[in-house]
Amino acid sequence: MQDILNALSKGLKSQLQPKMLVLVLWPMLLALLFWGGVFWWFWDVWAGELIRLAQGVGLEATLVDWGFAWVAHWLITLLLLSLLLPAVYVTSLLFAAVFAMPVMLSFVVARDYPDLEMKQGGTFMGSVWNGLFAVGVFLIVWIITLPLWLIPFGALVVPILLSAYLNQRLFMYDALMDHASREEFEQIKARANGRLFGLGAILGFVHYIPILNFFTPIYIGLAYIHFCLEELQRLREVKV
Repeated sequence: MQDILNALSKGLKSQLQPKMLVLVLWPMLLALLFWGGVFWWFWDVWAGELIRLAQGVGLEATLVDWGFAWVAHWLITLLLLSLLLPAVYVTSLLFAAVFAMPVMLSFVVARDYPDLEMKQGGTFMGSVWNGLFAVGVFLIVWIITLPLWLIPFGALVVPILLSAYLNQRLFMYDALMDHASREEFEQIKARANGRLFGLGAILGFVHYIPILNFFTPIYIGLAYIHFCLEELQRLREVKV
């Protein structure tokens, strides 16, 4: 637990540096602008398709008969928003992981790990593939588990567990790709998998807090950089 707290503390310290503050808002703002435009453009079409689906299964007629016609509109709006939120969340993290991580990694290494040997175990295309795979799994499981949101505490627990997976999968690779060999990457994954997941869960919870979530994509990346590079240093010290 101490190394998780250490990563969170160092990540915050790094984020407060002027160079990192410049990066803070743009992943979330770009994601909001992109998906806000997509949903604004297609909202009527998607809402219409969902209404036709509700009519096809008899749901709308049933609600009208019971005097709850307004519920159908509310459910459709809720469903579309439930798709918008993960889209914005995932896109902001993907932007941070693929495009901002090289800048963050270079900054953190220069300040805190200048003597760490680079073994180039990863590649840019590997980062892109890793990001797309992580996002694909996240979105599929998100859709599958939507009914669990109706269970008490389900709306809190399920998103955080999914976020823990996404954070771990996205940022571990990018944090280590320049400095760890492939063998070291697998060793760190094996020995720190639970702690990496725990770090992702804590950061995932923070990301769902309004206002704070505008700042978290870069912070998540910085925290994972510190955690993974510290773990790499310890691994190499054991080998010596």
